[in-house]
Amino acid sequence: MTDTVKGPASYFPSIEKKYGRPITEWKEIIRSSPLARHMELVSWLKTEHGLGHGHANALVAHTLAEDSQK
Repeated sequence: MTDTVKGPASYFPSIEKKYGRPITEWKEIIRSSPLARHMELVSWLKTEHGLGHGHANALVAHTLAEDSQK
């Protein structure tokens, strides 16, 4: 039995398919941004990179959560 991916990571396959970049690349883009707050990053991804709100939100949430665990 396989575990179902839940939370922000559940968006990753559709993000890679729709925007043509691997998730690791999106995370690098987020981390290289001078912005730090969640909604600022979401807005920036939407404006500068053309992501939809849900996809941008999932990427930012997952990246920030990952970084806070370091």
